[in-house]
Amino acid sequence: MQKYILPALVLAVIALVYFSYFSPTDELGSFASFDTNNNASKEIIVKLVKEKGFERDIANNSTYFYVVDKSGKEVKVSAPSNMPPGIDDAKTIVLKGHLHADYFHASQVVLR
Repeated sequence: MQKYILPALVLAVIALVYFSYFSPTDELGSFASFDTNNNASKEIIVKLVKEKGFERDIANNSTYFYVVDKSGKEVKVSAPSNMPPGIDDAKTIVLKGHLHADYFHASQVVLR
């Protein structure tokens, strides 16, 4: 019986670490964690500002809209024109991309 206690404790610790740090979350992210000098793509969960609507630019194959992070910072987003269906009704979305000084360049937009 005692030989099973140590492996059980190790598995419990591994499970705790996994669910604490690596499990997906519904919490809004913060643009403060992005570096405007770094072009590496990162994911962030944000709230869509529906009142400002969407602006489609066919010439540049882009869509522009506004989002808010957990601290209330509003940022303009430049995303591909092929937006996911139902984005108008989404409360939160996941953006994958990088932050510039005056906008967020999203390479991918996913509904939550």
